[in-house]
Amino acid sequence: MKNDLLVGYRFLTNNWAQIQASTACGCCNCLQTFLPVDIVAWTGLQFDDVDNPEAVARQTALCPHCGSESVLGNASGLSVDPQFLGRMNEAWFQRTIIRKPSPKT
Repeated sequence: MKNDLLVGYRFLTNNWAQIQASTACGCCNCLQTFLPVDIVAWTGLQFDDVDNPEAVARQTALCPHCGSESVLGNASGLSVDPQFLGRMNEAWFQRTIIRKPSPKT
């Protein structure tokens, strides 16, 4: 059984191709939904690589509302509805994932 929160986390970076193939996007930080054409900023591309298609594909979308690198497109196969975005926010931005405690020293 796949964990959709782990799968979703993978799609938050290096997502240029996924966003280009999407018809809807959402931000796991501010929980806003928007169209892919609303994204005007990307990160991860060096000026020397603007003509390198592989480097372009490694770009990460920035949310047009809050600027966070936490944009998910529906071409990922995951929902970008407020409920799923809220679950992603809780899991990855609110530090609510249960972790094994560190040994006390």
